[in-house]
Amino acid sequence: MKFVALVAIIPQEMEEKGIEEAKKAGAGAVTILNGRNIGLKEKKIFFGVTLEESMSVLLFILPRRLSLKVLKALRDKLDVDNVDNSSLIFTFPIDHVVGLNKEELHKFESEIKTIL
Repeated sequence: MKFVALVAIIPQEMEEKGIEEAKKAGAGAVTILNGRNIGLKEKKIFFGVTLEESMSVLLFILPRRLSLKVLKALRDKLDVDNVDNSSLIFTFPIDHVVGLNKEELHKFESEIKTIL
């Protein structure tokens, strides 16, 4: 089974919805990282404090055949194509993986069988 990493960089307030929609689409476990968005536009300053957008980085390891389904679900449900949305979702291939949970592997196998 070939795997990809799906990375979703989304505003922190969309984190729970993103996880929920990814799981509905067949994703399993997720690693969540916190970050800040430092874009090209000038940041707002409020009483001398620069306001930066808090971001969540959701990292999923998925079978290649399932990754596009999860990516499309996140794209649609989180309205990523909206110009005002600062989200970014992408995948990249993984050559070697160790440490995946056996329950999750069985879940992936059954999910892929339903796709085929």
